[in-house]
Amino acid sequence: MNHAHEHPWLSKIGQIGISVRDLPAMTRFYRDVLGLRLLFEVSGMAFFDCDGVRLMLATPTAAEFDHPSSILYFKVADIDASHASMAERGVHFDLEPFLVAQMPDHDLWMAFFRDAEHNFHALMSEVAPAAREHAARDQRSPAPQPRGGA
Repeated sequence: MNHAHEHPWLSKIGQIGISVRDLPAMTRFYRDVLGLRLLFEVSGMAFFDCDGVRLMLATPTAAEFDHPSSILYFKVADIDASHASMAERGVHFDLEPFLVAQMPDHDLWMAFFRDAEHNFHALMSEVAPAAREHAARDQRSPAPQPRGGA
């Protein structure tokens, strides 16, 4: 039985919102440092394209919207190259790329960084096990926790 027609189940994220204090600075960070494509700006909001998911930066218009950001996990093909490129552009990483889990068909790698207002975000990469030759980092130990407070 296909339940999709019985209930309006959620299936796809269309937009993610991040509350910001300094919209011009955060717009520059997400556009110029992270390299996201700016779609448009309108009355206290900036919208970016994240491969089909819209990211909205907005100054809070009411107290209930004034809170820290959720953690965004940006999927990248080469976590080492993305990490190096972003670090060269001034992105602060709390953790170097590390192995989170070894799955049957891929290794899951992550690296946590902060945006211009210190919100945590992460790079994530699903890599074929044979493609990674980092013996020093391939130890089967628990994933490290980000340093400092969120």
